[in-house]
Amino acid sequence: MAEAADFPGMTPSPARRWLRRTGALLAGAPLLAGLLQLPAHADVRASVPTASNSGAVAVAVDSLSPAVPGDGDTVTVSGTVTNNGKQAVDDAHVGLWVGSVLTTRSAIDDAAKDADDPDVGGGSEVGGKYVTEFDKLTPGVAEHFSISVPVDELDLGGEGVYPLGVALSGETSAEPWEHVLGVQRTFLPWQPEEADTETRTTVLWPLVSTVHMTAETGSDAQQTPVFLNDDLADEIAPGGRLDQLLALGKDLDVTWVIDPGLLASVDAMTGSYRIRGADDTTTAGTHQAVAKQWLAELQEAVQDKEVVALPFADPDLASLAHNGTGVTSSLSQLKAATDVAATTVETVLHVTPSTDFAWPVDGAVDRSIVKVATSAGADKVIARNDSLNETGGLTYTPSAARPIGGGTTAVVADARLSKAFQGELTKASASTLAVQQFLAQSLALNLQTNKQRSIVVAPQRMPTAKQAQAMAEAVTALQGGTWSQPQLLTEAAAAKPDAGATTKVPSRSAYPSSLRKQELTQSAFQDIGTTQDKLDSFKVILTDESRVVTPFGRALNREMSTSWRGRAVPASTFRQDVRDYLDTLASQVKLIDKSETKLSGRSATIPVTVQNNLVQGVDHLVLRLTSTNPTRLEFGDDGSVEQEIAVSGGHSTTVKFPTSANVNGKTTLIAQLYTEDGRPYGTAVSFDVKVTEITATVMLVIGGGVLLLVLAGFRMYTQRKRAAARRAEENGPEGNGPEETDEVDGPGPDTDGPDTDGPVNHQDPAERLSGESVLRAGADDPEQPSDETPDTAAESPDPSGTGERVDR
Repeated sequence: MAEAADFPGMTPSPARRWLRRTGALLAGAPLLAGLLQLPAHADVRASVPTASNSGAVAVAVDSLSPAVPGDGDTVTVSGTVTNNGKQAVDDAHVGLWVGSVLTTRSAIDDAAKDADDPDVGGGSEVGGKYVTEFDKLTPGVAEHFSISVPVDELDLGGEGVYPLGVALSGETSAEPWEHVLGVQRTFLPWQPEEADTETRTTVLWPLVSTVHMTAETGSDAQQTPVFLNDDLADEIAPGGRLDQLLALGKDLDVTWVIDPGLLASVDAMTGSYRIRGADDTTTAGTHQAVAKQWLAELQEAVQDKEVVALPFADPDLASLAHNGTGVTSSLSQLKAATDVAATTVETVLHVTPSTDFAWPVDGAVDRSIVKVATSAGADKVIARNDSLNETGGLTYTPSAARPIGGGTTAVVADARLSKAFQGELTKASASTLAVQQFLAQSLALNLQTNKQRSIVVAPQRMPTAKQAQAMAEAVTALQGGTWSQPQLLTEAAAAKPDAGATTKVPSRSAYPSSLRKQELTQSAFQDIGTTQDKLDSFKVILTDESRVVTPFGRALNREMSTSWRGRAVPASTFRQDVRDYLDTLASQVKLIDKSETKLSGRSATIPVTVQNNLVQGVDHLVLRLTSTNPTRLEFGDDGSVEQEIAVSGGHSTTVKFPTSANVNGKTTLIAQLYTEDGRPYGTAVSFDVKVTEITATVMLVIGGGVLLLVLAGFRMYTQRKRAAARRAEENGPEGNGPEETDEVDGPGPDTDGPDTDGPVNHQDPAERLSGESVLRAGADDPEQPSDETPDTAAESPDPSGTGERVDR
């Protein structure tokens, strides 16, 4: 890890190695002679030879306890040394080095940058028995060390921050003299007595996660929610990130900063829920017990603690300010997210949160961000002092509260303390260094002045489990120390500001380009606006709009979440899924397609069917029927072409429009649903109506045919009467006539044959017509095979009943 060179100002190593050191000095006599010729002001460090195997040994300080020692304590430093070189290291030992006190916060920054560089530093080794010795360090092998030193042996001076180095010294076959082969520096805060003026420190403890819930819900009464994945269960399960934050934070004096969207998601998991799969199928969620346990522990942890509620789903204020204000409804989305925040927290956690604070990402602010942040009702903005740079020439870090105009207060967090745990802290050595550097910066801040100050620590929004552990360790040590006392965020915001502190909010151009690259784009906000417009059109027709407005409203809030930063593709996919699902629901209320309709006659009715496949009823709809050729086909006596529509869930209704035809031919009609405010709803249906009017000539022909049939029937009737009279005369009063002859020669009185005046000529057209007419009398008129079933018979114009169930 480090260049191999001696620490400047190192004291001699233990006496038992004097022979080996003497040999090394004799070998370096020529070099020493040369050094004597150097000017007196020359940098001695430049004369120290650099070993060929520099950086061969990596030193890791895994723990330092106590982090803030007091009088009479024993400091224990533990860790590992690993020989990363190709040669073995002989006669090695690990010792502690204490440097001169660091008097400024910048000096601490510089020391942290060079923590593993043996050419930088200084001080003297705590010799004697306070070392760990190794006869040999084999390449590639890590060796553990632990050194315990009474604090009195460290020879610390007055209060302040001392650099504490852990160095591995030894020799190799190529360089057979003792020299430093690796080092790791950390910091030792030293404040043995209570400080005259303690810093009031506010630590924010964030409970924020990524987006987990979709807009989709089940059709059951409980509206079973659907989750994108099961990642939230992993976060709240024992050992998970959110579980660690909860377990660690409950024992600290911190201000809880909570996303209500996270609470809503975990609360939804306590009941029935489903997980979306890769193929858009869903499976039942099984972590109800985990969700209930986590919420119960959180409810207990926040009792009597300060809770700040962010707007629902933690919307990205900077993205909205830079790219969303030009899109209609974007600011109203922020207002809705703010309005629902307090209700959600109160319902789930049974505490009343503060909703007065807005928290832009990383505390970076400009004038447009402040304007947007306060537009929804917040009057305090959590910023950071690397964004609100000091320009007043103060020699100390001022208090957090700054009045920035318009009744708004900027609560400016300290950047060094806030960013102390943003690094990769999976290794214990990195975590230990972060903790000690945090404590060192806090003590150095307190020693700047005797003026009472309020300082705010605003860490990253979503710390990892390891980062949370380091944060908790540091805060625990800080709150048990002698120079700081905890304070609520509301108290820090209300504290008297420093007169010399800057109150000027930077312009938009000063916003960091690295953060701007991660923002939601203008097209993202346009997508959100489009979905909102569709939701507005859909909800007005519903009898129970809450079943749709609530899940989709919260999904729109989630589309603006800060957690989408740097994740443009997943963000776009989520927005598209929300819009597609809304379109799917809206399309369940639709017009049924119609084929060509034939209209025979001057007036009839045209039916149009509306189908509702939703589980709830719809109303406040208007069905409008429009003719593309009004001169050929007109509607009703009063010219009305609209009718109001109401359809119960899972049913359909048919609306009938009375029409009048003026001219034969084909006319195209357009059926379209509208909301009551005149906005088109769904897809229009077009169909053709063919008018075939019956003319006067056709009516004359039909009438003539009917008259002939009547005359033929009358003639047959008179002929039968005459035949019956003749038979009666021939038979006589006693009935002695030739009855058998009558049966043979002609039909009896009940037959339908012709009279007996002469033989019947079946080839005579008149006779043939007469007989067929009698046989068909009273029968229905035949239909042509080409005729379609008429659907335009005059019927009631009232809508049909909605009792029929639609097959789905």
